[in-house]
Amino acid sequence: MSGSSIGKIFVVTTFGESHGSAIGAVVDGCPPGIELSREQIQKELDRRRPGQSEVTSPRAEQDYVEILSGVFEGKTLGTPIGLLIRNQDADSRAYAELKELFRPGHADFGYFAKFGLRDHRGGGRSSGRETAARVAAGAIARRVLEGFGVWVLAGTVAVGRIRAEKFLPEEIERNPVRCPDPDKAKEMEALIRKVKDQGDSIGGVIEVHALGVPAGLGEPVFSKLGADLGAALLGIGAVKGVEFGEGFAAAERKGSENADPFVCEGGKIHAKFNRAGGILGGISTGDQIVIRLAVKPTSSIGLDQETVNLKGEPLKFKVQGRHDPCICPRIVPVAEAMTAIVLVDHVLRQRGQTGK
Repeated sequence: MSGSSIGKIFVVTTFGESHGSAIGAVVDGCPPGIELSREQIQKELDRRRPGQSEVTSPRAEQDYVEILSGVFEGKTLGTPIGLLIRNQDADSRAYAELKELFRPGHADFGYFAKFGLRDHRGGGRSSGRETAARVAAGAIARRVLEGFGVWVLAGTVAVGRIRAEKFLPEEIERNPVRCPDPDKAKEMEALIRKVKDQGDSIGGVIEVHALGVPAGLGEPVFSKLGADLGAALLGIGAVKGVEFGEGFAAAERKGSENADPFVCEGGKIHAKFNRAGGILGGISTGDQIVIRLAVKPTSSIGLDQETVNLKGEPLKFKVQGRHDPCICPRIVPVAEAMTAIVLVDHVLRQRGQTGK
């Protein structure tokens, strides 16, 4: 399987470059009979698209999705679902000077080292633009998961050193930062505006919650649920770290301090404190899955930077074009999509293996 596909049963393949004619996805393995409309997919894409506020990139893409196949009379057919999103506001002129140099913090050099050539326009396939195709596919995964009573949501819980102190799901879509803490959201927005005015950018942390996930998903050794989720989320370009539950904080504790006894409440066995974030031994416990993503500051900034050209000669340059001063608000729906894609794949694998 190529590096453009993910999944064993619910398989998602994305295609296209940032400044090409279109991007899109093919979703194969979706069960038949799932109610699905173009509007349901569009709703998720509208959350990711640029130009939503002053804290995101001003690129004016509408991200209008077309369903090319796999859906008839409002229901999935069980055949491959083709999704197409045409690029309508690509301006390649700002990237002309980048053809002969490698931008710091970007995938330019890696792609050149691997393929011997690259599409320098907006980063080509390495651009965050590609994630729109993931969100479209994730919208389908979410529809399947709803039938199993599984829901995925995420929010920005940190921007720079400003951290949310509460997680109120209803607040996430009420502010441009997508923060679950309304008070801290205002501080985060002010910080993003400040670094934007300075021509700079800022990183942050996103927290993902998966609710209603049944116990038993994942494999004992390879294809552990946490490993697959981690790989999928680390596959988002700006994500540099992933932790589950208590994560790195557990490294500072004694075993007695990190102990998490099982209890039985209402006839259901679960971990008392859920310190593992809903996954133990690579298999879901039935507790809420909690994941945090470390998101780096956007590498494209309006300040002078040092690099080298194709000949290895040093030079200074300033990135032109339209970029996000903080990518966290737009990664929130991408993180949800990737989590949903992995979860639905494991749900279908579990059904095939055990019949449950």
